[in-house]
Amino acid sequence: MNNVITTTHNVHPLLLDRWSPKSFRDTPVCSNTLNRLFEAARLAPSCFNEQPWHFVVATKSDAALYEKILHCFTEDNQAWAQTAPVLMIAVTKLYFEHNGAPNVFAWHDMGLAVANLTFQAVFEGLQVCEAAGIDHEKVYTELAIPEGYQPCVGIALGYAGNGDNLSPVLQQKHNRERTRKPLSSFVHYGEPDLHMKLNEQQKQVYEMMKGKFEFGDLRPVFEMARARIKH
Repeated sequence: MNNVITTTHNVHPLLLDRWSPKSFRDTPVCSNTLNRLFEAARLAPSCFNEQPWHFVVATKSDAALYEKILHCFTEDNQAWAQTAPVLMIAVTKLYFEHNGAPNVFAWHDMGLAVANLTFQAVFEGLQVCEAAGIDHEKVYTELAIPEGYQPCVGIALGYAGNGDNLSPVLQQKHNRERTRKPLSSFVHYGEPDLHMKLNEQQKQVYEMMKGKFEFGDLRPVFEMARARIKH
């Protein structure tokens, strides 16, 4: 597995060891270990200390809930997510409790919590693979997510496997080399020289999808994306 990445500057080993496997071993993750991961998530910073993150969690010992969460992943993601002993849906609260105003930083803060959870997982010898491809409508209905909350991402968690239980296509993804952009491409000391680098077709897609985005509900965006893939 080519999951080792080189850096131009020294960083913490946990950052080097983290990767996104598409295969997991059958080994269960005990509740004490899971609690340490969620404790790490709890310590994440957030705007106004709102702590908007929520995790709907199932292990394979709870077969009914596990299957319910698994089927909230898109079909192609189910193919590898089903190997994980733990599945989650990350959900964020979209308003501030102290004044009821929309919290436009909720996704950012959810990401910080998931990052904390992820690196605690690596410390515990585990790995996390996130899936943007979830069926938002199913999450809302199957998991009874109410107004004011938004599904963000699916999470598969466990001890990384060797990929033997995957199709050839997924084995290739499981074993692909980790790559990253150079620092010079995103670190700007001074005024950034940023430009939208899209061809005409990409611009049309951007404008069409942008008009479908609504704060608090990504379902129209995902529906349009799925329709474009089918055609």
